[in-house]
Amino acid sequence: MREKNNFYDLKYSDINFAIDGFNAGEFERCFFNNCQFSNIDLSGSSFIDCEFVNCDLSNAKIIETVFRDIKFRNCKLLGLQFDKCSKLLLSMNFEESQLDMSSFYDLKLQNTEFTNCELKEVYFVKADLTNSKFDNCDLSNAIFENTNLTKCDFNTAINYSVDPEKNKIFKAKFSIAGIMGLLNKYDIIIKQ
Repeated sequence: MREKNNFYDLKYSDINFAIDGFNAGEFERCFFNNCQFSNIDLSGSSFIDCEFVNCDLSNAKIIETVFRDIKFRNCKLLGLQFDKCSKLLLSMNFEESQLDMSSFYDLKLQNTEFTNCELKEVYFVKADLTNSKFDNCDLSNAIFENTNLTKCDFNTAINYSVDPEKNKIFKAKFSIAGIMGLLNKYDIIIKQ
């Protein structure tokens, strides 16, 4: 097990951790701007009340990584296995970020906001997304199965396919334009 360091109230800018090295530890109230974490092993580290802006965390290893009160803005998060990170008090919000091919399998992510994000081929199976919002997000080929979507807001989301028989959608919000996303499996034609 790696030795952990503690980092508080620090700002990191324009760092490529593949070149400069990454020191595992607990990062609290830290700000990361334009940093490269792609393919870096972040396992066992803790990020609490941190913000990532213009960062690339694609394919980072995040086994038992703590993400608590995290904001990702304009980040690349391709292929991240969030289902392997620590589930204790997990809370994140995403804005203008790309999360294609990431997995949120069996996670509790109530009240999560996805704003202007690409969520193509994202795996939401068994996730609890109660009261979450997908604002202007592209959910092409995202997989929802046995997912709790109670009170979720899909009003401005596009390209989603949600089977009402395989997901909990009580009081979820959908637009008339996106209603086909609930009926895809029936292969029916709706004309306006």
